[in-house]
Amino acid sequence: MQHILEELDRRREQAKAGGGVKRVEAQHAKGKLTARERIDLLLDEGSFEEFDMFVEHRCADFGMQDQKVPGDGVVTGWGTINGKVVYVFSKDFTVFGGSLSGAHAAKIVKVQRQAMKVGAPVIGLFDAGGARIQEGVDSLAGYADIFLENVMASGVIPQISVIMGPCAGGDVYSPAMTDFIFMVKDTSYMFVTGPDVVKTVTNEVVTAEELGGARVHAAKSGVAEGAFENDLEAMTQVRRLIDFLPSSNRETAPERD
Repeated sequence: MQHILEELDRRREQAKAGGGVKRVEAQHAKGKLTARERIDLLLDEGSFEEFDMFVEHRCADFGMQDQKVPGDGVVTGWGTINGKVVYVFSKDFTVFGGSLSGAHAAKIVKVQRQAMKVGAPVIGLFDAGGARIQEGVDSLAGYADIFLENVMASGVIPQISVIMGPCAGGDVYSPAMTDFIFMVKDTSYMFVTGPDVVKTVTNEVVTAEELGGARVHAAKSGVAEGAFENDLEAMTQVRRLIDFLPSSNRETAPERD
């Protein structure tokens, strides 16, 4: 029995390590926190209950069967913000660049459905490179499942997205369907496709910041409700926002003095 518990502890530590020390250090060097560090800031201390920590992708093409990390690039679960239940998923850029696989998508959909069942807000922390190309249409089908849940939850529970890294494709289509979008200045971007593709197709040279940076979306396009200085400020403002919102359409908004 003892060896089983020790193996479980080892696997938990492996999952918590994400993509490993070097990739975590690279994340910090860019001024960004890891997926789990963001959740720790967002939720009340000790309240987080994680789902599907050991889930791995099922892809066997392009050598992916030898590249598996527990959690598969997204941390999911529920917790509380100032005592109010919320559901959360946080994409882990240190694992496959936070890219979406079939298993990764299923974890997010589970959180979305649980939030609907309970009648609680769902918060997505996005730091991802889009679809995992090795899985082809399977990853794209995963986005379709997520989009469906976005539509079904619209007007029923609050949906909040925080863009915290370079996000493109499906990882901005879903946030665009949510109720609130926050971004982080200088480290987060939202665009259909990046500057390199724009240059190839239109011969126009633009920077990532000009194409889809936090300032552009907060001041020009109106896609984002707020642009904040760093991850800490963004998480603080999400906590503040939750205090103004009902948990679902079955409740009235909280009264504020």
